[in-house]
Amino acid sequence: MSLFRDIDRAEWARLAVGQTQPLTETEIVQLRGIGDRLDIAEVREVYLPLSRLLSLYANSTRRLGAATSEFLGEPDSTTPFVVAVAGSVAVGKSTIARLLRELMSRWSTTPRVELVTTDGFLYPNAELERRGLMDRKGFPESYDRRGLVEFLTALKSGEDQVRAPVYSHVRYDIIPDAHVSVSKPDVVIVEGLNVLAPPPSPNDPAVSDLLDFSVYVDADEAHIARWYTERFLTLRESAFSNPRSYFKVFAELSDEEAARTASGYWNDINLPNLKENVEPTRNRANLILRKGAQHAVERIYLRKL
Repeated sequence: MSLFRDIDRAEWARLAVGQTQPLTETEIVQLRGIGDRLDIAEVREVYLPLSRLLSLYANSTRRLGAATSEFLGEPDSTTPFVVAVAGSVAVGKSTIARLLRELMSRWSTTPRVELVTTDGFLYPNAELERRGLMDRKGFPESYDRRGLVEFLTALKSGEDQVRAPVYSHVRYDIIPDAHVSVSKPDVVIVEGLNVLAPPPSPNDPAVSDLLDFSVYVDADEAHIARWYTERFLTLRESAFSNPRSYFKVFAELSDEEAARTASGYWNDINLPNLKENVEPTRNRANLILRKGAQHAVERIYLRKL
């Protein structure tokens, strides 16, 4: 027996029948991350039904909150619906988070949708150097977990405005004194590697305790390794050539050298993190998107209520 409903793509796609596709091909291209093969069919067949499901969950949660307030004789104080998107490096979770933000904001009951990435809660490089953690960047201990918990706690407590730090992928570091402000949204999407991780000790709060719904993006390790290398090669020709980029030293590598470098980063850092910390959280999710070799979702696993 399983805690999840196992749904193939064709069956899941039928749930989109009658729903209007709100995004154009141009918008989808703009949302697509490096290496992703997201197209209009994938949006219509996979993510449009998912956005509808999330909207139903958000509306049900809002109604339950209002009913609870009425029962207690208090004003309705329902707080934002928080959705997590988790998964490995290079599996496409950032694209999915951006896409869900756009789709959910088109539903009339959830027009205000914010996206926050946990990269902003990485410790600054100087602090990682001080702790000897630069080679562990992305592992749970490299994050200001308490800061992330406090951010989500403030959101779920109904504070008018909550701020999150900002991370630059060009600088490969936190931007000092930069923040993104979140002001009473209907939905907050939190994207990151370790959002479903258990707390470091039983007495600590878990980030997952503050989530209303979670999505895990899954694929075979061999596929993710190939996508990671392909993305590295593409970045070498684009973002790495920026003179301000932390990775500008890789811009002049040959294809062979770049592939070897990417393989080293994958095998020494990202694969161990996936095996030790990210993949074990998969079954904590409410929904698992299982991708095939071509980056397309093939099966959906929805946790039973």
